[in-house]
Amino acid sequence: MATQHDIALTRALNGIPGPLPPSGVIHVSFPHASRFTIVGNHLAQHDGLSLTAIGIGVHIQSLPAGSQVGIKALTARFAEGETTIAAALRELETHGYLYRTRARLANGRLTTRTVFCDQPSALLRGGAVAPVAVAVAPRPVMTPVVPVPPPAPEPTPVPEEEHPPVRVPSRIAPKPPRRPLPQPRELTPELHRAASVLLADLRRHAPELVLSEDDVEELAPGAAAWLERGAHPDAVRHALTAELPQPPKYPAKIVRHRLAALLPPPLPGSSDLAPVRRPPATPFQTCEGCDRAFRSPDPGHCRDCRGQYWEAA
Repeated sequence: MATQHDIALTRALNGIPGPLPPSGVIHVSFPHASRFTIVGNHLAQHDGLSLTAIGIGVHIQSLPAGSQVGIKALTARFAEGETTIAAALRELETHGYLYRTRARLANGRLTTRTVFCDQPSALLRGGAVAPVAVAVAPRPVMTPVVPVPPPAPEPTPVPEEEHPPVRVPSRIAPKPPRRPLPQPRELTPELHRAASVLLADLRRHAPELVLSEDDVEELAPGAAAWLERGAHPDAVRHALTAELPQPPKYPAKIVRHRLAALLPPPLPGSSDLAPVRRPPATPFQTCEGCDRAFRSPDPGHCRDCRGQYWEAA
């Protein structure tokens, strides 16, 4: 059974002149006698605003002047959160529909003045402004005027002592100097060739580390210092290619930094690895006078007994 709403909708559709479109929306329009707002298609169909921004713009345009349209007020009115509403207000500001400025009242307090323009293009052309309804504000309460006593005489200003300007240190820490490239003690032709081959072969293991011939020639002493200190070529290759930044912008700088910052110490010699010999402990002796134990390389008397014998002597 058709409801009363369906019957009324069918009657309204039959009253539309002309053929109905086969698809899309069909408008059933009635003239408004009160409580309506004229909204331009430049806002309702704006291709640069989100649907939330268009809806908030239409809502603000329908309110009388003096209404609260801040983020807190709109959040209390609608289900959207503060982040969504704040983003929509910023969209309206970007496209010239909304202006928010700081103004000072007669009592000296600062307030946010929100201005909504229903035609930004007309504002730029300098068109006439139409009158709008103003929300009725509560009448201010008149307070009796209290006579203000005359101000006390100002003290004579004392000239301040001139101080030398204070130099405030910069918050930005100075950039540390770049570490020098390590150098071997003796760069032999064989060591130089092994280091050059190692650097040129890096792109097989890390395609990002493509070094030019000049880069290989410049960085070869650093790799030679690693090989001279007993580092295995696989260990050097792993230190230079592991956990590279993606994408590496300057491969030669990365290799140079790792050669300098990760340089291992020289291998210790066999004498350095020998255990440390502790000095022999002084043995215990038994005092011949009081049978007290004390440390001494030779048998005899303890310190107290030796003192008594020296006093008796």
